[in-house]
Amino acid sequence: MENRVEAFRKERGMNQEEFAKALQVSRQTISSIENGKYNPSLELAFAISDFFEKSIEEIFIHERRGKDEKK
Repeated sequence: MENRVEAFRKERGMNQEEFAKALQVSRQTISSIENGKYNPSLELAFAISDFFEKSIEEIFIHERRGKDEKK
């Protein structure tokens, strides 16, 4: 899943450590989310959404698979 976390974080002039502290997670968690290596829990996704005052859909881009594609 793609996301715009890094772009929104940088717009706020924050580094990963500052953002992680604001969300009470590790910097490694933020790095993994930004690099697409980790999908946040629903609770964390909502926290990120609330922090940026954006909808989840504006931050996390989910591409639906066609019905013929395997999951």
